[in-house]
Amino acid sequence: MDERRTVKVSKYLSRHLRHQPERIGITLDAHGWVPIDELLHAAARHHFPVTRAELDHVVLSNDKQRFAVEGDRIRASQGHTVDVDLGLPPAEPPAYLYHGTVGRALDAIRAEGLRPMNRTHVHLSPDRETATRVGARRGRPVVLSVDAGAMHRAGHTFRVSANGVWLASAVPAEFLRLPG
Repeated sequence: MDERRTVKVSKYLSRHLRHQPERIGITLDAHGWVPIDELLHAAARHHFPVTRAELDHVVLSNDKQRFAVEGDRIRASQGHTVDVDLGLPPAEPPAYLYHGTVGRALDAIRAEGLRPMNRTHVHLSPDRETATRVGARRGRPVVLSVDAGAMHRAGHTFRVSANGVWLASAVPAEFLRLPG
């Protein structure tokens, strides 16, 4: 499978497993899972046929491990805008986590902290390198440090997805270290 097709299939899966399952007539269960055969049939009905081999290739080769397969079901690992309960238990975070953003967002972040916006959680990275790559998707990256240890001690809940992304409902500004 060539790289262009891999990216196209990955984006298609992300759109429908994270944001718009109804657009192709699938229904995610309460935890975000959908039968793989149902997803493949729906994709074909909506003029985007995907083979099982292509789906498996995208799941296995995705460097961000965006998707999880369990038996005959698939789901997105995180990043949903639709209401799902990923069933992730609370976890004690490392002392610091990181968030990649861009300079134009800093004023709002200083005022309001990190909010999930249209997603269900704020996504945090375990290292600066990952946060830099995340921020670079929208422009020149700015990496924020999150005092996750202090947040946790203050009673905030963290969860970690299967692909290592840390999730929080929000990050209040007092737990952020911002540049300038």
